[in-house]
Amino acid sequence: MQDASKKIEGTVGSKKLFENDKVIVWDFVLQPGETTPLHQHERSYMWFAIQGAPLQIYDAEGKDVGLFPVPTDGVFVLDVRGDTIEVMSEIGKGATVPSLHTAMNAGTEPYREILVEWKWPQARRPESWLLRLAQRCASAGGGEWPT
Repeated sequence: MQDASKKIEGTVGSKKLFENDKVIVWDFVLQPGETTPLHQHERSYMWFAIQGAPLQIYDAEGKDVGLFPVPTDGVFVLDVRGDTIEVMSEIGKGATVPSLHTAMNAGTEPYREILVEWKWPQARRPESWLLRLAQRCASAGGGEWPT
């Protein structure tokens, strides 16, 4: 598990837009050069990049774990499994990052996404549903929402 001594300072989004018993919807904005507070992803989630940018990801100790290019209109599906997040969508498929991390907008334009966390229990995660969702998002192309 992650180092419990690390102080989690932030949430997974800039502003909570909606919450019910199934999901939490977040608006997330990051200005060029801005870094998120250290935050922990505890639920699997997806996001739609309204305005993309390259995101530099750092672990809890500040170690660079990679640059994640996020295109505008990109749809991402991510599976959280304890200390690790795995990208399930076609864009970035198979990439992993620590669930406890910070992210910096390494681009020259503001970054914005809408992030949706699923509230189902980890033990009951529908992995096959996540994979189907990732495939449908990839096949929708150019910002269209799969129906």
